[in-house]
Amino acid sequence: MQTGALGERPDAAQHLVQLVALRAQAHEVGLELIDARHPVPEILHLVGDRQELPVQVVHVIILSVSWLPVGTVYGAHPLGADNVCYARPVTPREETIAVGPTRVQVLIGGQGDPLLVLHGAGGNRGWLRWMAKVAERHTVYAPTHPGYGRSDAADWMEGIDDLARFYLWFLDVMNLDRVHLLGHSIGGWTAAEMATMCPRAIDRLVLVAPTGLRPERGEILDIFFYPPDELFRHTVLDPATIPERETLFGRPPTPEEAEIALRNRETTARLTWKPYMFNPRLPHFLPRVTAPTLVVWGREDGIVPVECGEQYRRLLPHATLAVLERCGHLPLIERPDEFAALVTDFLGSPSA
Repeated sequence: MQTGALGERPDAAQHLVQLVALRAQAHEVGLELIDARHPVPEILHLVGDRQELPVQVVHVIILSVSWLPVGTVYGAHPLGADNVCYARPVTPREETIAVGPTRVQVLIGGQGDPLLVLHGAGGNRGWLRWMAKVAERHTVYAPTHPGYGRSDAADWMEGIDDLARFYLWFLDVMNLDRVHLLGHSIGGWTAAEMATMCPRAIDRLVLVAPTGLRPERGEILDIFFYPPDELFRHTVLDPATIPERETLFGRPPTPEEAEIALRNRETTARLTWKPYMFNPRLPHFLPRVTAPTLVVWGREDGIVPVECGEQYRRLLPHATLAVLERCGHLPLIERPDEFAALVTDFLGSPSA
């Protein structure tokens, strides 16, 4: 048996190397030891150095490896061992959660520290590729906002600040005292408002192309002016590069989906119209946010100018701005693997 640090393992052509853990430890990080004779489709990726080596393993040695607990081990063996370590696919469940009289649909999946994910104006797109990757380390809660999808209406809501208070109430209902919080577009605006209202509730904050601030240069695109097909061309840089393109956009919407899209649009208009897509008071409250913050933007965002990312970075006390080149308004979908890696690294880092 060969041992040593990750960088000292034998040549991959002779021995395939893999992270392995005792069953209890493996479960803590979303892994499961299974019999190699029962193949599963998704092989665990070797995270330590970003290589992808499907591996046969039997014995273990004690090591400390970056994102795994002390005591996690790896071993190097020739082909022919009986066991193999695979990634266990994360299967989310859908629940209906009542927040006061308002019931919302929530996708929940993964394990680890809680991560609340707030969608943008287009609505909840389901369990996406980036979510599955992040859910290997975190329990993802992805609700559908009131007035969107199949969640109850909340016609009493008049602005994003109301939605922010609603989700602070949601955290109480779910008994989540302190969470990581991620929001995209108007979901990012909502997340920023939540972090100003109750800083102690937010551990780490990820804002993805959020609205909420008035651009110092340029303007936020009027999404209500354009029909859906034309708006889509402003939203993504190159649809052909989207890994989930066929699943998300590969067919015309059904009548039910078209009705939901119209409902989403109407709710967005009510929450964001006056003033359009920003809160003039938000800049004065952002310095109250105590959470380490990652702001993610696409360089070619055609909806919200990338300059707004720099505004958020300046106003938030502990913020870092990451700009993805050749990317539009949907980094989560346009660059899901890179986005998931950014989020996972940020949430798992000792300091931001």
